Amino acid sequence: MNNLDLIGMEKGRQYETIITTKNKDGSKNAAPIGVICAGNDKIINRIFKGSHTLDNIIREKEFTVNITHDSELFTISTLGNLPQDYFNEDCSIKTVKAYFKCEVIKLTEAIKQSDPIKKKDEAIVIKSRVVDLTIKENVQALNRAFGYVIETLTNFTRFDLVDETKKEEYLNHFREANRVVLKVGRKEDIKAMQEIKKELIKKGFEP
Repeated sequence: MNNLDLIGMEKGRQYETIITTKNKDGSKNAAPIGVICAGNDKIINRIFKGSHTLDNIIREKEFTVNITHDSELFTISTLGNLPQDYFNEDCSIKTVKAYFKCEVIKLTEAIKQSDPIKKKDEAIVIKSRVVDLTIKENVQALNRAFGYVIETLTNFTRFDLVDETKKEEYLNHFREANRVVLKVGRKEDIKAMQEIKKELIKKGFEP
């Protein structure tokens, strides 16, 4: 059953994943890429031109999305590439708890005016269908909004203990965290940030 709800993915929300693809020479490539859930068996990615991942997806019309909370995997695949012995024959990563295979439905030039990256016309939006979901252990797809909520709460507990310069630093962090949570977070994360904002206003701040 290829239902993304089984790994905690909600329609319209973005999740942090590692996408693996096959290079032209047959070797395997891994890259951390955000995935937007577009339905029970549909996802959307936006990938910038010039990346091996995008080139491979355009050529092969398929890829694998790996679900993991392993920070080392994210780090290694961001700074370089995972060693080839990290991969299974089917292009999934050996140590992940779940992964799903996708086939491309549509490729579209991306234009997103709100993007902080200036080269808005140098990305491709990829809409794909999930064709095979494998769950080896119970796992929920990683949504980075939760981490922002926890860090914001930590800062909030220190507001009355720090000087004005640090308070402004915390407020700036809140604004950026709130922006990200509104963009990618679950309903619970958004509500949490709203509650923190109310308390900051009670303290006389303008978040």
